[in-house]
Amino acid sequence: MTLRTIIPLVLLLLATSSRAERIPRIVIDPGHGGSQEGAKGPGTLVEKEVVLQIARKLRDRLEKEAGVQVFLTREKDGTLPLPQRVDFANGKRPDLFLSIHANSMPTKKLRERTEGIETYFLSATASGAGARATADRENAEASSGQAVQNDSTLSFILNDLARMEAHADSSRLAYSVHQKLVSATGAQDRGVQQAPFFVLTGVESPAILIEVGYISHPQEGNQLGRAEYQDKLISAITEGVKDFLGEIRKRDAHPGGQPPAGAEEAPAVAAPASP
Repeated sequence: MTLRTIIPLVLLLLATSSRAERIPRIVIDPGHGGSQEGAKGPGTLVEKEVVLQIARKLRDRLEKEAGVQVFLTREKDGTLPLPQRVDFANGKRPDLFLSIHANSMPTKKLRERTEGIETYFLSATASGAGARATADRENAEASSGQAVQNDSTLSFILNDLARMEAHADSSRLAYSVHQKLVSATGAQDRGVQQAPFFVLTGVESPAILIEVGYISHPQEGNQLGRAEYQDKLISAITEGVKDFLGEIRKRDAHPGGQPPAGAEEAPAVAAPASP
């Protein structure tokens, strides 16, 4: 057995042992905050407030129904740079990471006709022009000089292998949550997509970014501000997370065995929807 085959096995056994010793941990990242308001909706509706409302309620629902421990990157309206969000998340050693956002369009014509839910996982290349534009908008708060440092060649190898597994699980998590969201809300399905989101780049666990709708759309924007619609979103995300964690538990019970049921059916990239 070579070092190349031993290292992934050791990583898998360590991760499995760690998860078995504690209840699952989830970090929820309500996008923007403070001076960074994010996208604007009808009237006084702004993204930073809507996603914080959803994140707080989602934390309570997940802890109650999924038996997990949840941490928020921000508990109130305050500015938190993207690198600090990543550092906070990794410090909690989560089993998964959810970044919550609301989307928008730049022109009146596009705002009037573009709506729907998109769910993203990390990729160096965006799955379409729309995904690229969304990532650019959400990444605008990051410092261009931020770089990932590795202590040694071995550290780089270990991190790379760990992130390969986390990336595969990110895809499974994205599909699990996205399907529930579209089914529960009846919103337009804009697909599971990939893009280079800064906040997902350094997170050392399965990580997704959910655009819960277009706050810039006249009708969908108003819906996002309503408690009853937020509850649909929260219920759907909770069910998607529960399904994902259930499959991970099955896999952990049989390390080195078959992947979670349905994992092979999820395509690697979803076809981007037209705006």
